[in-house]
Amino acid sequence: MKFVLLFFVAIAVPHFGYSAPTEDFSDEVKVVPILKYEHVPGDEGNFNVEVETGNGIALSRSYSADDGAVVQAGQYSYTAPDGTPVVVKFVANEHGFQPQSDHLPVAPAFPHPIPQFVLDQIAFAAQEDAARALALSGDSDEV
Repeated sequence: MKFVLLFFVAIAVPHFGYSAPTEDFSDEVKVVPILKYEHVPGDEGNFNVEVETGNGIALSRSYSADDGAVVQAGQYSYTAPDGTPVVVKFVANEHGFQPQSDHLPVAPAFPHPIPQFVLDQIAFAAQEDAARALALSGDSDEV
């Protein structure tokens, strides 16, 4: 009986299938030629790589494992959709990935000015903490 009930519940549940897009995207496919690919292996797993593509993307990267620390350094470049050339230099080591570029966002200088309402809230919270400590010590009837 349980099987029959389960069977009918499974049939009654609507089935939402996936259908592939019917549009033809074959005209949008662009083959980008690789103009340059050089991979130069070194000792102990070290290597250098240089790649350039037909659409203006370039990458150069070196990899080394010296004194147990893995270090990768290099740069990549491309042309942004607005036509601006973008170059990003990077180092990746025990301190993480460290990119450098004029096109990367920059955080505001710290310490930045703290708005007065924030300072007021901090002072108010300090007053509340002091009053609570005083009340808990038994020296006051206020809470």
